[in-house]
Amino acid sequence: MTEDNASTGGETRRVKVVLVDDHRMFRTGVQAEIGETRRTGVEVVGEAADVDQAVTVITATRPEVVLLDVHLPGGGGVEVLRRCAPLMTAAENPVRFLALSVSDAAEDVIGVIRGGARGYVTKTITGTDLVDSVFRVQDGDAVFSPRLAGFVLDAFASTDAPPVDEDLDRLTQREREVLRLIARGYAYKEIAKQLFISVKTVESHVSAVLRKLQLSNRHELTRWATARRLV
Repeated sequence: MTEDNASTGGETRRVKVVLVDDHRMFRTGVQAEIGETRRTGVEVVGEAADVDQAVTVITATRPEVVLLDVHLPGGGGVEVLRRCAPLMTAAENPVRFLALSVSDAAEDVIGVIRGGARGYVTKTITGTDLVDSVFRVQDGDAVFSPRLAGFVLDAFASTDAPPVDEDLDRLTQREREVLRLIARGYAYKEIAKQLFISVKTVESHVSAVLRKLQLSNRHELTRWATARRLV
């Protein structure tokens, strides 16, 4: 956003933002790109790396906009939205959420929109466009990266098919995270490290996923996930 865009009628616009992403270096990069308040109008008032931290920081700071990653330790962006639902529906100063993720999978996009996010942009977005998106979400607009808007509209407008795969809906958010990582070829130890859980917990989640989807092994699971473009 330029200085002209940050100012309206001689008054400089301001928006308080919380960054939620489990990669510290990415948060640092976003902060450097958009957090120069005098230039952009964006004031970063908090950061979080997992679901519990996010809920705590968002509740304490009450930002106008939260930039929310989809894949987070502790249940993912959908869990943050669920636990922050009262803040989104507050009569005064509602907290609005804009998903910012590397994923452009339909399941991820539709999941957070169903959860209450006002938009979804990918991490290929420029700093200028991200600032503009933050202000638009603050104003109550819905914001999507161009390619994503079409299938979101299709999913919610379609009367021929449910917006989310019924089989996938049987899985918890954590089970979906494990499923995606298994399908990408991660070993159990790697999944445990990335999700901050034990290897035994990973094994339990994999067993639950196989049982719910009626699959026999991780190879079938990978084919199932690939067919649904979850990888």
